[in-house]
Amino acid sequence: MKHFLADVRAFFDLSFDSLYPERSGTIVNNELNYDHVADALKELLNSEVCEELKSDSDLTRYFVSTLPDIKEKLNKDLEAIYMGDPAAQSKLEVIMAYPGFLALAAYRIAHELYHLNLPLIPRIITEYANTLTSIDIHPGARLGTHICIDHGSGVVIGETAIIGDHVKIYQGVTLGALSIPKTKTKIKRHPTIGDHVIIYAQATILGGETTIGNNSTIGGNVWITESVPENSKVFYDPWSKQSTKILRKTGN
Repeated sequence: MKHFLADVRAFFDLSFDSLYPERSGTIVNNELNYDHVADALKELLNSEVCEELKSDSDLTRYFVSTLPDIKEKLNKDLEAIYMGDPAAQSKLEVIMAYPGFLALAAYRIAHELYHLNLPLIPRIITEYANTLTSIDIHPGARLGTHICIDHGSGVVIGETAIIGDHVKIYQGVTLGALSIPKTKTKIKRHPTIGDHVIIYAQATILGGETTIGNNSTIGGNVWITESVPENSKVFYDPWSKQSTKILRKTGN
């Protein structure tokens, strides 16, 4: 099992480097070859952990076929992070040094493997990223495109969370679940975040029925367990008995 853990981590590093060869100093070309990624996944499927999947070569072929789509989504995340952070000097800097981008790469690779029902591998990949970045994204979460995780330390995104497009998340944000019995773990437990939403540092948003409407801004340190309308601004109000307040609703 110890070797399997190391092999999964190595598989992620190989996959990430294959998508972005510049991470390892390799000359980038337009004819990326993912054969070595396929070989590494075959080795994982030959382990005792994946005993029942040893003969299923379709899994390997399917995963490799998703890599161009993963790269396309990551390029959109890359653009969002670069444009969303005034301190970013180049996209190469984001690729090489930004924890949010690494965590998103781990999530997007693991998310495809998660839907192939591979045992342990997706969780090991995202938990490996968590050890490197302090960003915990469950591989079962559903993230849209152009996601920007800024700084990122302490971000938690749960298994059934849904995040739309063009969402910016700062450090310490939790998209979590309210306490439920183990027997109800198959239900949607985590919130839904609309498009063009900004969630500032240390905000906590909980519950499977909680939805944050499109074009809303969630201020720092708020605690939210009920839905917020579109075009809203929510902030911490120290003078109110309620922890959050809708400051403004715009539009029709």
